[in-house]
Amino acid sequence: YSRRLFGLRRRQSTLERESSYYDWMLISQYFAKEVRLFNLGPLFIERYRALRKKRRAERLALTKQQVGRDFAAEFISTLVVFSGLAIVAFRAAAGAITLGDLVMYYQAFQRSLSSLKAWLSDLASIYENSLFLSHFFAFLRLKPGVVAPVQPKSVPRPLMRGLRVEGVSFSYPQSERQALTDINLEIQAGEHIAIVGENGSGKTTLIKLLCRLYDPDSGRITMDGIPLTEFSPQELRWSFSVLMQDYVNYFMTARENIWLGNVELSLQDERIVKAAIESGADEVINRLPKGYETHLGKWFEEGEELSVGEWQKLAISRALIRDAGIVILDEPTSALDAAAEYKIFELFRKLAADKTAIFISHRLASARISDRIVTMQNGRIIEQGSHEELMRRGGVYARLFELQSRQYMGNVTRDTSFHSGNC
Repeated sequence: YSRRLFGLRRRQSTLERESSYYDWMLISQYFAKEVRLFNLGPLFIERYRALRKKRRAERLALTKQQVGRDFAAEFISTLVVFSGLAIVAFRAAAGAITLGDLVMYYQAFQRSLSSLKAWLSDLASIYENSLFLSHFFAFLRLKPGVVAPVQPKSVPRPLMRGLRVEGVSFSYPQSERQALTDINLEIQAGEHIAIVGENGSGKTTLIKLLCRLYDPDSGRITMDGIPLTEFSPQELRWSFSVLMQDYVNYFMTARENIWLGNVELSLQDERIVKAAIESGADEVINRLPKGYETHLGKWFEEGEELSVGEWQKLAISRALIRDAGIVILDEPTSALDAAAEYKIFELFRKLAADKTAIFISHRLASARISDRIVTMQNGRIIEQGSHEELMRRGGVYARLFELQSRQYMGNVTRDTSFHSGNC
């Protein structure tokens, strides 16, 4: 039974994850708007119930089989007990043994049977637990994808020569699609570059490799000529101040949301407020009931919810508070309008005046503030240069820039016509 139960639970792990996912979508605030707007609740509930019903039916079928086997075992056990007692009672009636012997045999038989049942039950429990522990030991045998060197080298501070990507190719685990192919890129110390391209071109993947969240399948990345694999991953990541496009909303106080960018500081450090002022989050925080001590999010009592743009300003503050030599912005301003985004990039450019900076933005107009623009497409770098150079070449960057410019001008024209008509 233990082996069949283990096999069943292993087979049902996919069903369990899928039903948990539907449960999460039904109760999580991240899905609340679309679940209501598209009336997805009944559909998700129906699918959740179907998955649970299937899982319950399989478990019930196994339980029924086990109940039948247990009943047969108990019946045989009872038959053996009464047969033994009948033999002992017959011998006592025949005078072969005394009444005291009968009582002694009965008690000894009962205790032996109880001990045997307990021993068999414990043995079955040990066997069952060993089967489920096999998953735990398999987990412990997993090897980390990013391994720290035995004798790590010191990370260069400050960066003297820069970063260099040499022939890097990469695909995500359990994926056959090549995310990056033969990437060659050099970023000088103190240089500000922008990486642009359409969705899925590999921009964020390249950033993940630079921060050594993954190691490339081939090629190497160096910092001041030293491969990243020769540094401690934790020390290396401390050299980067990164704001990703899928930043996290921490349901903690506003002060803690910023402080998490550099937990080595005191919670009352003045740099927390300074970072908030620089990002524009200070104005948002001061409107909250308890200012910087206000709990954010609705998971806890008295929590205050923020808009997407306000959460984004807090995330920017979190990136600003870390005094790192390399600043990376991976489309962090997607919830802000073009003017606000440009101000944020201008702010970061000024704050990173003496640092190496990498900006990723889907709005190409914001990329013009960088020293060099790198265009990616289908996991490859296809062109790079200044804005003027790329426009003269008339390549992918020039085409995308003109498309965005025409779209922006069209929106401005429509807005002007609308306001003129109202006048």
